[in-house]
Amino acid sequence: MSNIRRAMMGSAGSTSAGGNVGTLWGWGENSQGAIGDGSSTDRSSPVQIGSNTNWQIVDLDDYGSWKYSAAGDSTMAIDEDGKLFTWGRGGNGQLGHGNTTGYSSPVQVGSLTDWATCTGGYETWATKTDNTWWHVGGTNSYGQAGQGDTTAYSSPVQIGSATYWIKCSGNYRTAFAITNHGSDTSGQLWSVGYGGQGQLGTGSTTSVSSPAQIGSLETWTLVNQGWLAVVALRSDGALFTWGHNASGQLGDGTTTSKSSPVQIGTTEWSYAEMGYKDNVLAVKTDGTLWTWGKNDKGQLGLGDTTNRSSPVQVGSLTDWKVTSAPNWVGASVKTDGTLWTWGDGANGLTAQGNTTSISSPAQVGSDTDWISVGNSQSNVMHGIRSA
Repeated sequence: MSNIRRAMMGSAGSTSAGGNVGTLWGWGENSQGAIGDGSSTDRSSPVQIGSNTNWQIVDLDDYGSWKYSAAGDSTMAIDEDGKLFTWGRGGNGQLGHGNTTGYSSPVQVGSLTDWATCTGGYETWATKTDNTWWHVGGTNSYGQAGQGDTTAYSSPVQIGSATYWIKCSGNYRTAFAITNHGSDTSGQLWSVGYGGQGQLGTGSTTSVSSPAQIGSLETWTLVNQGWLAVVALRSDGALFTWGHNASGQLGDGTTTSKSSPVQIGTTEWSYAEMGYKDNVLAVKTDGTLWTWGKNDKGQLGLGDTTNRSSPVQVGSLTDWKVTSAPNWVGASVKTDGTLWTWGDGANGLTAQGNTTSISSPAQVGSDTDWISVGNSQSNVMHGIRSA
């Protein structure tokens, strides 16, 4: 086990639900109530969402198992009791409440307490503790609900009848899921929805309304989608990208789009996130931070605004843990519990108490109790602090 994995696992106690818990905080653009503090006021510093202390976070011993997510001014999160909550913009039915109403505070989806992971915003998906995969709500214009049709849904519907899904990821019209580790089909990667830029990873640009397997490997551990591009990790630390590549976000030294996974570097990666604005943040097993892709707002954290089509190290530190890459911003939590941000300061998304842009990492306050930040594909961010 790598040093970075030991540090991550030791940063917070595990729970019976298999994750880590604490208080939920948000900041950034809030016109649709996506922060969740009951207002529509932008926040340039973190504000706590409610008084609960049992919000779950990404499971640090199972990379890519997200317990909260935001995109398109919609947010979702799961608490320690297995309850699923959504809030923010609801105009497409993506909040899963059976309507198209928006909310500025967390509202529970139904009454079930068996939700395990969640993802999305424009569309929303989740998995349950019984390893079923669900489309929570959204337009389904390209079949991304996995129902074999293009009917819009505003309440959760199960994708197929299989009970081997362990984690999911999704964003704009496309979703992914990984099969249960320990089963006969452990570690397979599947996709559904819009494939026009090759982001399904199936070797074509054809959209599908029922899940399709990506290759034949059974060792995938993490998958994360940005706008039209995807990054994924295998259990051996190998990193792969595919999809749209106009800004070099695939990291293969080109700007050519790919419809099948392309390996980046060697087996040296422990975590990665594809940003909504075509940038990637990734952490290696030695704790170093690397970025590439679009950089027009300084979101790569390299002190400039030059795009990169291959990974470039950010500074020389070796204590980076998890990352997030919302609109034109980068963020990361270090192993010492500090939170750092950089990029476009509009709407207060860098959480520095202002709207000033910065092109190199800057610490957010002086607190050392941050556990995680992300998973955001929006103008709003959320993080978990230890209770």
